[in-house]
Amino acid sequence: MDAPRPPLPPFTVETAVQKVRLAEDGWNTRDPVKVSLAYTVDSRWRNRSEFISGREAIVAFLTRKWARELDYRLVKELWGFRENRIAVRFAYEWHDDSGNWFRSYGNENWEFDEAGLMRQRHASINDAPILAAERKFLWPLGRRPDDHSGLSDMGF
Repeated sequence: MDAPRPPLPPFTVETAVQKVRLAEDGWNTRDPVKVSLAYTVDSRWRNRSEFISGREAIVAFLTRKWARELDYRLVKELWGFRENRIAVRFAYEWHDDSGNWFRSYGNENWEFDEAGLMRQRHASINDAPILAAERKFLWPLGRRPDDHSGLSDMGF
């Protein structure tokens, strides 16, 4: 049995915001195994047009993702919540192996089990090419600094 991953549902505004930031922080590590531990062993995802089931598939997916999406930096923001569900919007910046930069925008719907592990994740994502000079997420790789602007503050 996995250890609980607080905050646990049912969520309040404060705990939903905290859960979103913890998810952002995890993804900004770009460590597929560490990230996968926030999901149930049988978690189901839809990411763009790809359907993924289980932690092993999550690790494989994230390994492929971060091998392609280099210098990945992500910002997530709470959109809404109810009981054991959270909706977020996000943006992340990355470049490919040719040095072409992108900003990817999207929305996710999450459902958690009673231990605070995510059992469903549905992600819709669009990629927009940007110039390196247009980048907004310039902090060193890893966790976004607490004083860095969020999506709404940046007008996204």
